[in-house]
Amino acid sequence: MSLNIFKQKTITSIYIWGMFVVFLFVVLFTTLVIYEEYNDFEKEAISIRKHYIAEQKNKIRFDVNRVLKYINFTYEKNHAFVDKKHLQNEVIHAIEQLYGREDGTGYIFIYTMNGLNLSDPLQLHNIGKNLYTFKDAQGVEVIKNLIKTSKQKEGGFVNYSWVKPVTGVDTPKISYAKAFLPWQWMVGTGVYLDEVEKVILADKFALKKRLIKYMMEILSLTVILFGLGLAGLAIVTHIINKEIDTFSHFFKRASKRYITIDEDQIQLSEFRKMVKYINTMVNTIHRRKKKLREINQTLEKRVEEKTENIRIQNRLLAKEKEFSETLVKAQDSFIKYSIHEINTPLAVIMTHIDIRKMKFGEDKYLSKIEAASKMIANIYDDLSYMVKKDRFTYDKQWISFSFFVQNRIDFFEEIAAGNAHKIIANIEPNINIYMSDIELQRIVDNNLSNAIKYANKKTEIIVKLYEEEKQTILEFQTYSKEIVDTQRIFEPFHQEDEIQGGFGLGLEIVHAICKKEHIKVNVISNSKETIFKYTFIKGGFNNEDTLT
Repeated sequence: MSLNIFKQKTITSIYIWGMFVVFLFVVLFTTLVIYEEYNDFEKEAISIRKHYIAEQKNKIRFDVNRVLKYINFTYEKNHAFVDKKHLQNEVIHAIEQLYGREDGTGYIFIYTMNGLNLSDPLQLHNIGKNLYTFKDAQGVEVIKNLIKTSKQKEGGFVNYSWVKPVTGVDTPKISYAKAFLPWQWMVGTGVYLDEVEKVILADKFALKKRLIKYMMEILSLTVILFGLGLAGLAIVTHIINKEIDTFSHFFKRASKRYITIDEDQIQLSEFRKMVKYINTMVNTIHRRKKKLREINQTLEKRVEEKTENIRIQNRLLAKEKEFSETLVKAQDSFIKYSIHEINTPLAVIMTHIDIRKMKFGEDKYLSKIEAASKMIANIYDDLSYMVKKDRFTYDKQWISFSFFVQNRIDFFEEIAAGNAHKIIANIEPNINIYMSDIELQRIVDNNLSNAIKYANKKTEIIVKLYEEEKQTILEFQTYSKEIVDTQRIFEPFHQEDEIQGGFGLGLEIVHAICKKEHIKVNVISNSKETIFKYTFIKGGFNNEDTLT
């Protein structure tokens, strides 16, 4: 099976395809190398970022703690005999002079615990302002969080964004803050995190150069190998074509006369193995050719005898076919004539029953006759439909489904009563359907007829018509013997219970109509009850399977 991919392919094309597959593997390998390098870089970038942040955290913690040592030393030495306000101003002035870098970073900021700015060497306009509720671009309450964190025993870190002095751009920043409780100060400093991105960007550029180098090296190697492969292909193809030409010339000569191939003409050992088999084949063909000539001398006579026998058989078959067609036409004519002849007396019987009931009222014998007549009428309608269905198109129309079902129930009430049954109708009003009334009647009538025939004596027959989502459901429920095979009951002439009699055509007609109109049929049967469920899409259109 796998060799089918080489069907009608040349050796050159197969070789090229092989080289193409190798090239794809090279590309895949290169992609994997680049992918692994990129993943390693991403891991390295994460590590660099973590290491940088950890290093900066240690640095700013060290700076804040050193400032606090200075503040504490000055406080312990002077607070007893120097004015508090004057001492605080001296401390702040000294810190502002001692800390800070040329790029405007590394400065110490000081706030009171209620958010009042006491020292900000760069943004002097903020000194004296209460920034407790100040929020950065991401909504972080910067000063509030720093004050809250500074009250911890070891202080703490807060991430936020702040305008970087040199660039004037809002930049991610991390600060460390710790409280000086005697004066209720929050002392802190921070570092901007854009520097780590510069380091990572430089590494990315180096990685890009490295990957380009890898790709160029691999591409160059691939081109060289591909060129060598093409050269090898040309040499191999030339040798193979030469051997194939030798075989081609031999077969042309061998087709006209009896010759064999000379093994010394073949150079490749793989093709030499074929010489023995080819010569054997040629010898066998010529032996068989001789034998065929002998057979052909007697075959023509046998063919003439067989041809004559076939002519005789064809004449007999033609006569049999003509007789069969005549018989079928006669049978079809008999059925049509019988149905036509039944219609008139049946109509007379039904009419006189109605007249009798009008003159003399109901009686049990007349009810039995009427029920039997209606059963005959139902059988007549089935036979009439069977004869006409392949020659007539039954036009569709909008039908009041609710009224239609109730009308057919009224028709079958006499039959049900004669069999000691009562029909219970649970019909939702105002349900319409687009369908042929004749075909709809065949579905309803055959189900009612079967329900009356097979339901247990003195039990109710329940007919339901209701809408569910976009579907219209018609159900016939009886208390009857379990149907063993719910699929075969729709086959023609099948009878689940032979004692009940009948032709077994009713459900076959129902099944054919449902299949044509895409009506879903579901039969549920057990030892207690049997339900025939028909599902119509609203409006009369249904695309589901017909029978389940």
